[in-house]
Amino acid sequence: MITQFAYLIIGVIGVGLGSILGYFARQSFAKKQIGTLEERIEKRVGQAKQESESLVASARQNASQILEKARQEERERTAEVLKTEKLLLKKESGLQQGLSDLEAERKEIFKKADEIKDLKENLNQLIRQEIDKLEKIAGLGKEQAKEVLLEKVEKDCEKDIFEKMIKLEQQGQDKIDDKAKEMIALAIQRYALPQAQDTTTTTVTLPSDKIKGRIIGKEGRNIKAFEKATGVEVLVDETPEVITISSFNPFRRYVAQTSMERLIEDGRIQPARIEEIVKKMEEEAIEKAKKAGETAVYETGVLDLPPRMIELLGRLRFRTSFGQNVLLHSIEVSLLSGMLAEEIGANVKVAKKAGLLHDIGKAVDHQVQGSHVDIGIKILEKFAVEQEIVEAMKSHHEEYPYSTLESRIVQTADQISGARPGARKDTLENYLKRLEDLENVATSFEGVQKAYAIQAGRELRVFVSPEEVDDITAHKLAKEISKRVAEELNYPGEIKVIVIREKRVIEYAR
Repeated sequence: MITQFAYLIIGVIGVGLGSILGYFARQSFAKKQIGTLEERIEKRVGQAKQESESLVASARQNASQILEKARQEERERTAEVLKTEKLLLKKESGLQQGLSDLEAERKEIFKKADEIKDLKENLNQLIRQEIDKLEKIAGLGKEQAKEVLLEKVEKDCEKDIFEKMIKLEQQGQDKIDDKAKEMIALAIQRYALPQAQDTTTTTVTLPSDKIKGRIIGKEGRNIKAFEKATGVEVLVDETPEVITISSFNPFRRYVAQTSMERLIEDGRIQPARIEEIVKKMEEEAIEKAKKAGETAVYETGVLDLPPRMIELLGRLRFRTSFGQNVLLHSIEVSLLSGMLAEEIGANVKVAKKAGLLHDIGKAVDHQVQGSHVDIGIKILEKFAVEQEIVEAMKSHHEEYPYSTLESRIVQTADQISGARPGARKDTLENYLKRLEDLENVATSFEGVQKAYAIQAGRELRVFVSPEEVDDITAHKLAKEISKRVAEELNYPGEIKVIVIREKRVIEYAR
């Protein structure tokens, strides 16, 4: 028991001694580690001091260099400033000297001016004295002497001056005439439009003479239906493989020609088919007129016209003036006006547009009362065409006074186009006018649907509405038209008036 207790005590003491020894060993190891860390820190601190000292030394050196450079620049700038100051002082000194010289010269000039003024006054005084002496000697005043002198000079030189004026005027007029002729000749030379004279007949080629019988029809019903529908006269003679279509109206003649060609090609020639084809060809003719108007504006370069006005312009393709196609005439006037305007420095655009539209009234002059110039003005105003165009076109027949240079140019171009040899035929125009007047007299009566002058104006066919005109009234109407034609128109021989009243009833079986 005692032995165990002793072992226990010895064990406790051993544990205590071991703890003490472990504590001291740990303290010794910790001190040793702390010493090592402090050495490292001191070493690092030393290195940092060396680096900072090196940086400071380098910074000081750089600062010293910069400072030295700045001082050097300051010295250089100071030297430049001193140099500039010296130059300014030198220039200032020169300016002061120049001002002194100028002042001396100014004084000298004023001195001379005073001397000149004194001399002038003395001279004027001497002149007045001499004039007084001359007036006393001559017995005339200054104004009287001036008038006498001028009168003598004028009298002595009057003949020479007059002859010189006449010579200069003649030379100027000759130059103006030569220049005008040169401009017109140049414009005509630059533009040469091929002119095809419109006549009153058109020939249609047939595939064979056998077709002539079908064109005439049984008892002539086909040819009568064709003439009624188109308003032309069809001449079927012994000429092989040809028939002739006669009409003074180019539009009707064109519709008749194309209709006949289409009927021959189709082969079905009978009244109903004739009316159908003629109506279709009239629509195509209107479309062709529109395309002709588009071609005209393209050729002349007048591209700012509204579509409706282009269509009206195209209608002139089927109008003639003294045998001259009005659309071709308008194109020619437009191009000639542009060239003349270019030569004399006028407004080319206005001249060309006014030249193209100068006869636009002829497109509807058979529908609207008034001259084609007044109708044309109304058309242009309706479509809001520029006023300068209206002013330029309305004087081409001298119905209105010339208001612009372009109006004279258009009138000149119109005369050039119409008056040159071969452009127009006066007798043909009179003939066409007579036929037109015949139709107008007939259509002026109530109940008349349409009227056609055929047989070179020797026959007038009048178609009346069967609902408005009965058989008795038709006889009366024929007499009234004949009487009116005899009273109002001049014509050779006699005119046969035929009033046609046709009642057609159509019904469909369904």
